Amino acid sequence: MTSLSGHPPRRAPRSILPWLAMPALVVFVGFAVIPLVGVFALSFTTWDGIGAIHLSGLTTWRTVLTDPGLPHALWVTFLVMAVSWAVQTPLSILLGTFMAGRQRYRAVLGVVYFIPLMLSSAAIAIAYKALLDPNFGLGAGLRIEVLSQDWLGRPGLAFGLVVFVVSWQFIPFHSLIYQGGVQQIPKSLYEAAQLDGAGRIRQFFSITLPQLKYTIITSSTLMVVGSLTFFDLIFILTEGGPGDATRVLALDMYKRGFKASLMGPASAIAVILVLVGLALALLLRRLGGRDAGASQLEGA
Repeated sequence: MTSLSGHPPRRAPRSILPWLAMPALVVFVGFAVIPLVGVFALSFTTWDGIGAIHLSGLTTWRTVLTDPGLPHALWVTFLVMAVSWAVQTPLSILLGTFMAGRQRYRAVLGVVYFIPLMLSSAAIAIAYKALLDPNFGLGAGLRIEVLSQDWLGRPGLAFGLVVFVVSWQFIPFHSLIYQGGVQQIPKSLYEAAQLDGAGRIRQFFSITLPQLKYTIITSSTLMVVGSLTFFDLIFILTEGGPGDATRVLALDMYKRGFKASLMGPASAIAVILVLVGLALALLLRRLGGRDAGASQLEGA
């Protein structure tokens, strides 16, 4: 590649490259590393959020780790994570593959599908809570018995509703990721498969899915790690209820810190969330293999 003058373009000296990354590094340290260190330090203290901070050593951690509510919150968190992943992933792959077509109506549908992601989680939760109210909601207005159930008062229904709303909101985002992944698959693979007499279903399972391996790893990482931070939607919909049926770890952290004024235990739970998210991200990256980046570039 040459410049307009006919000479090859000059590359930035290697000594300058570290300085080009400094702005991003400063932002990362200021808004990620320093707050995380502060939260970790607070987990060894006793503080009500207003008064003086007192060191408590390992007492706070001992209190959190021996609390019988912690295993339950972890279980609900992982359950929401697993079920929402199982719902979102296949639907996102199918929608992404569908929207990767060249027909104009697919582009229009892609915009329509993307609308839920543009709405705030709080607004979505308020809307669903109103629509599914057994007395004044959509079911009561249209006299549809199925929709008139006590969705937020029964543990199974409340959990299913949380998974449904989460999936409804975030499937468009992951569909967009899969759409880009499908569009990077070489067309020659499909042409060769057509010459061999393979139909669309066979092409999907023999070409599309294998070629989307690293896209699935990327999407799953975002999906799994992001599910650890579900708070506002669950807080507005169920507040962790009925009972503790939907009390995820992020909601447990909020209730300890801002309702019970126990900033030390809340900080300890925040550290646990970070460690769990880091472990899951590393596990998924290991499942993807070391050559994930190189394989994605080859597919492009």
